[in-house]
Amino acid sequence: MGKLAEAQVCTTGTFHVWRTLLNWFSFLFQIFLQLFRGPPSFGRVLAFFGLRQSLLCSPSFPPFKPLPVDIQSDDVPSDLPQDKPIDRLTVVLDLDETLVCAYETSSLPGSVRDQATEAGLKWFELECVSVDKDGEGKPRVNHITVFERPGLHEFLARTSEFAELVLFTAGLEGYARPLIDRIDVNNRISLRLYRPATISTKYREHVKDLTCLSKDLGRTVIVDNNPFSFLLQPLNGIPCVPFSAGQPEDMQLIQVILPLLEQLAMQKDVRPLLYEQYHMPEWFQKHGIPTSAPV
Repeated sequence: MGKLAEAQVCTTGTFHVWRTLLNWFSFLFQIFLQLFRGPPSFGRVLAFFGLRQSLLCSPSFPPFKPLPVDIQSDDVPSDLPQDKPIDRLTVVLDLDETLVCAYETSSLPGSVRDQATEAGLKWFELECVSVDKDGEGKPRVNHITVFERPGLHEFLARTSEFAELVLFTAGLEGYARPLIDRIDVNNRISLRLYRPATISTKYREHVKDLTCLSKDLGRTVIVDNNPFSFLLQPLNGIPCVPFSAGQPEDMQLIQVILPLLEQLAMQKDVRPLLYEQYHMPEWFQKHGIPTSAPV
């Protein structure tokens, strides 16, 4: 009887030992499965021991909310400081030998007109009223032949897209007005100034004072084949090559003047760039005309 009781106690103890070993094997097997599926997180390891991660590390701030990937323009505050837009450029254009060249029809050799026509140069004849009187006291009518500088109409069209165009000529209105009407049929030129608008100076006659257009000359430029026309504002001038009927291949307007004007249209002040390009104050000084220092 005693031996039977000892056998039962031994069997019961052995059973508990095997049960404990099976539990540990099961625990290790679960860990092995987690490692096989992927590295276990810190929270999962704690869970195996019956612990909660929140008890060990409770965050003291709310979870981070990521910003949107794309920020639309409507999300930008409208009260941010903006650069002040610059004024529209004012381009003052000379007429004779800058945009066109004109000759009295009676004194123009026919060979010149024929050669210009063969070269593709556009020209037309025009009647202009002169200040002179005929024998009956009536205004004399002059007949002139006008040659257009190559690229003239394209130049006016493209320049008018970014600038106000002003025509300023030392010619008389009776001659210049019908000529401008002919080359500017689309009215791209907003203002016309004739000889009475020029002034006389100690050094030259028929000088074009740009202050009659604006007191602030930072956004004003004049294109003229005669530099003495802008001697009062040497930093605002573009001296262009004079045009004649014998230059059918001339491309000054499109290839030289227009690109420069497009660049000037982006400047808050045109004078520093024009000074760097032409150094006109020094040019005038060489011709005995003192000028103010460059800006």
